[in-house]
Amino acid sequence: MSVFRSCIALLLLLASLAAPVAAQAPAKPTGPTVATEPGFTIGPEDVLGVLVWREADVSGDVTVRADGMVTLPLIRDVKAAGLTPNELAEQIQTALREFITDASVTVVVRQMNSRKVFITGEVGKPGAYPLTAQTTVMQLIAIAGGLTEFASSNDITVMRMEDGRSVSHRFEYKDVAKGKKAEQNLVLRPGDTVVVPEK
Repeated sequence: MSVFRSCIALLLLLASLAAPVAAQAPAKPTGPTVATEPGFTIGPEDVLGVLVWREADVSGDVTVRADGMVTLPLIRDVKAAGLTPNELAEQIQTALREFITDASVTVVVRQMNSRKVFITGEVGKPGAYPLTAQTTVMQLIAIAGGLTEFASSNDITVMRMEDGRSVSHRFEYKDVAKGKKAEQNLVLRPGDTVVVPEK
């Protein structure tokens, strides 16, 4: 009987040890992720999901600060800006292994806020818009609610930084809408500003 009781005690002990391990399920995304283009690099204001396998306590969402850093449990500040999500995951994984020997890290993009374009003037909803996918001038105007009745549609300009200086590109809405001057319908870059003047 004593042997039987010893076996039962051993089984209970093993079960109690296994419980914390079972609680450490692989970290799962807590929200939607954004599809990024190949070579995408992280920037300030981007929201990232840091997923550490079987370590829910050190997993979570973080926002990249203006200085390009993110703050994480155990390892504190890590430089994120300028890195791809995979490169950042490798850096975090290396730093965590001082505390978690088998750390396995994935970084996903929750919100892409560092890549913005701007539209101002006579459109329905002027403001800043995240550049989450390839977007043309015509598409941005549509996203911003279209031109108002007061817009000077053939005097639109795209302001862009090129080689350290501001350059203006003309956009004639009516002509582009008719299938003419397609070269004016630029694919926007982060930081571009579309200006829609009043008549």
